[in-house]
Amino acid sequence: MELLFATYNSHKLNEIRNALGSMYTIQGLGDLNEKEIPETGNTLEENSLIKAEYIFKKYQKACFSDDTGLEVSALNNEPGVFSDRYAGSGNSEDNIDLLLANLTDQKDRKARFKTIITYFDEKGKQFIFEGVAHGKIILEKKGIQGFGYDPIFQPNGFERTFAQMSLHQKNKISHRGIALKKLIAHLISK
Repeated sequence: MELLFATYNSHKLNEIRNALGSMYTIQGLGDLNEKEIPETGNTLEENSLIKAEYIFKKYQKACFSDDTGLEVSALNNEPGVFSDRYAGSGNSEDNIDLLLANLTDQKDRKARFKTIITYFDEKGKQFIFEGVAHGKIILEKKGIQGFGYDPIFQPNGFERTFAQMSLHQKNKISHRGIALKKLIAHLISK
């Protein structure tokens, strides 16, 4: 089955392809020669919907998108919907540095990653799947796997950050992995 995934992010594309396996052919925005779809929403849900709706209207094929945010308790759930552009540059290292600086002297380091996947089936019916991973922000970066805030996010119940885990292990417990499992269960049940 072919699915269109409204992303340019090669890391996300790799995670999704790895999780879905050979049953699905996943095409990202680069494969479609599409430009980046502006994320103009105020919430993860809105941004996810904007991207999926754009792709469905243009191609009339089953498609999905996601939007993900890191929410840190001590920072009033920032960076949230602005996670990718928290430091203004869109650079992960800058985002991490700013987040760690903003948490200096904070004892409360609880955080959660939240992913919203919006899926449109081939008939245009919309479905929403949410995944949340609870954890904490550690004091310094650890690990080289993953992307974004993975080197400083340690999920509850684990001694390693997402960046210290294999892609297979991360997909089992991550916010995106949880939301993706719900999408897969939906696809299988059709």
